[in-house]
Amino acid sequence: MSEVADAPLCLAPSPLRNSKGLTLPPGSCDTHFHVFDPDAPLTTPRSYTPQIKILSEWLTLAESFGITRGVLVQPSVYGLDNHVLVDALAQAPDRLRGVVVIAPDTPDAELARLDRAGVRGVRFNLRNKSGIGFEALEALAPRMRELGWHAQFQIGPEAITTVGELAERHDLVGVIDHLAFMPLDPPGAALDDLCHVLESDRVYVKISAPYRLRDTEGHKGYCKVLQTLAVRYQNRLLWATDWPHTELFTAVPADDDLIALSLDALPPEAHAATFADNARTLYFSH
Repeated sequence: MSEVADAPLCLAPSPLRNSKGLTLPPGSCDTHFHVFDPDAPLTTPRSYTPQIKILSEWLTLAESFGITRGVLVQPSVYGLDNHVLVDALAQAPDRLRGVVVIAPDTPDAELARLDRAGVRGVRFNLRNKSGIGFEALEALAPRMRELGWHAQFQIGPEAITTVGELAERHDLVGVIDHLAFMPLDPPGAALDDLCHVLESDRVYVKISAPYRLRDTEGHKGYCKVLQTLAVRYQNRLLWATDWPHTELFTAVPADDDLIALSLDALPPEAHAATFADNARTLYFSH
């Protein structure tokens, strides 16, 4: 009972709006969002209890801002049960891809089924309950490599260097969630570590969820970090909404404000790569 009590109910997303008529670059891809199903059991223990938001609601958001494609990421509250994600992929197979959470001993036949369904990676989560950790890579990496899948990492800034080492050791592409939750006021050594791993051309980073990062007033730190990264690493940046913004319990930012922030923070010459081209290469090349 206490494990469920420790999983508070998230706030719902802010009402959808786009009063400024924002439109993202052609081919833009939301590389990180979640969907849920009222009939799917939630795992225990878990870090939060989600609002039940379904694919049609994300599709409405996508239509509002000109988002052409999306990547569903398995939320930790479903543990190793990926059926909600796979069912959602089947509703829009041409425009959606997925990142799952699986056991190290998952049969090859199941991996092949997931690949046909549109799965392109496995998520390793060191921040939430019911995820899988780095140790699962030993068994999964050879088969992921054969399928052309990547490894997605939800980590803190202390593990950035480790992600680079793991990607190199296992000959995999790595993707770091949400700027590795680094502080932005200032980022200090975390930004140096991130730049170092991006130099390998083996790792991408998602510039998503600035509301999860400690920052200065007006997201000035976020803007400065994105401008720094865009100068040398625009081909390693991925954009995402992080909709429906789980694990927020006091306030939820509006999606148009978040989109405007990312558009303004990145120099215009980095927009096509960050919003569209890099995601097309990583998720939609097969």
